[in-house]
Amino acid sequence: MKFIAGNWKMNGSIAALRNMAAALRDIDTQNKVVLCVPYTMLGVETNGVSLGAQDVSAHDHGAYTGEVSANMLKDAGAEYVIVGHSERRQYHGETNDTVRAKAAAAIAAGLTPIICVGETMDEKQAGKTMAIIESGVRESIPGDTNGKIVIAYEPRWAIGAGLTPTSTEIAEAHTLIAKTLESMGLGGTPVLYGASVKGGNAAEIMSIPHVDGVLVGGASLKPDDFIPIITSVK
Repeated sequence: MKFIAGNWKMNGSIAALRNMAAALRDIDTQNKVVLCVPYTMLGVETNGVSLGAQDVSAHDHGAYTGEVSANMLKDAGAEYVIVGHSERRQYHGETNDTVRAKAAAAIAAGLTPIICVGETMDEKQAGKTMAIIESGVRESIPGDTNGKIVIAYEPRWAIGAGLTPTSTEIAEAHTLIAKTLESMGLGGTPVLYGASVKGGNAAEIMSIPHVDGVLVGGASLKPDDFIPIITSVK
């Protein structure tokens, strides 16, 4: 079984989510499917498909205009939440410390955080890929996970660029993440790959050792694009 998560980013509508849920209802798969959608769609009935949010506040409540707490997400129907996505790190200056605090808030509320780590192009070109990945894992995971976390490796230089690392690069990154998690007492934590995943490459990516699933961006918005990814592996 693989973990297939769709990240709709700032796209979609309630009607589009209902259409996706209807399309997914009868597909033949044993894979875990999660749709991480904008806050406004979290209350939609999705016929058993789990919903997640794309960000969460590190604060429980208070005078934080515009933020949404983990308890609010839980109350709205979310089961998962993405934290530390490359776009949050790039556009909002989120650090590993920020991500750890958000992940801790999510876990305390009963949500499962999908914690994203990965290197920029500058870091890749400087030969820092492995160091950035390892520090991202060690510094972004809270001390008490209650066994409820998912890790997503995103080579940040590939997000939205139509680029995909080689199978060897993906394997090296995921092997390092798996070994790091094992050393932290978190062996068995699912590790997803996310960057330019589509129907044509999903099966190959998920056949790589230590790749437990995928975090899908644009290809998760339409059933005709998303379903081939879900059904590409059993």
